[in-house]
Amino acid sequence: MEVVVDFIDDNRHEFGVEPIVRALKGTAARIAVSSYYAYKKRPPSARAIRDRELMVVIRDVYEANYSCYGVRKMWKAINREYADEFGPVARCTVERLMRRLGIDGVRRKRKRPKTVSARAEECPDDLVEREFTAPGPKRVWVADITYVPTQAGWVYTTFILDVFHREIVGWQVTNHMRESLARDALTMALAAKYRVGEDVSGLVHHSDRGVQFRSIRYGEALAESEIVASVGSRGDSFDNAMAEALNSV
Repeated sequence: MEVVVDFIDDNRHEFGVEPIVRALKGTAARIAVSSYYAYKKRPPSARAIRDRELMVVIRDVYEANYSCYGVRKMWKAINREYADEFGPVARCTVERLMRRLGIDGVRRKRKRPKTVSARAEECPDDLVEREFTAPGPKRVWVADITYVPTQAGWVYTTFILDVFHREIVGWQVTNHMRESLARDALTMALAAKYRVGEDVSGLVHHSDRGVQFRSIRYGEALAESEIVASVGSRGDSFDNAMAEALNSV
């Protein structure tokens, strides 16, 4: 009886009590309208009281975690943090109460953004050749762009890493993949060096063949500082392995 009443409660605002009762007629879950309302007048059962308390906790955990938790993470969090208060809580119970609250986790979209490579004839040589070492700072920088799913959609980040001491010297985060995404990170890296009077001429800037790094304005910014461009081969992540490794962190 309690399960059937809970089902009606979960759906009554969308369909109404009587249509649901008619739909259940002839099934093992059949119930009369009068029985439903009679049951609702009874004092709440221990399960109903526990459900109410759990729903408050679920809502709090959900909001405390940026409204991102789905059933699996919520179930683990409840059993980890509230085991003393509620004892073991079944996953199906968490799923049922989250559905009643109308909350769900953030799901990644199947369609992922794609980067676009520049044509081979537009690209300089690979001066690094997978040797990600440098005799000192400001000798070799590696750069890359990656994307991260968030509740608001995809965000894109670019960074520039100094090979010698593995320090990020420039970065930018935006909601687009235009050329300025990469150039802003380069501007940050150069500004930091110029502020302390450091010379970057002759430095090797290594990246993949992404059009952001091969754009005219990006190339001009490198040339103005006498930085030498280097790119890996098309479609081979090992040619920019150090930057790719940072993306996986």
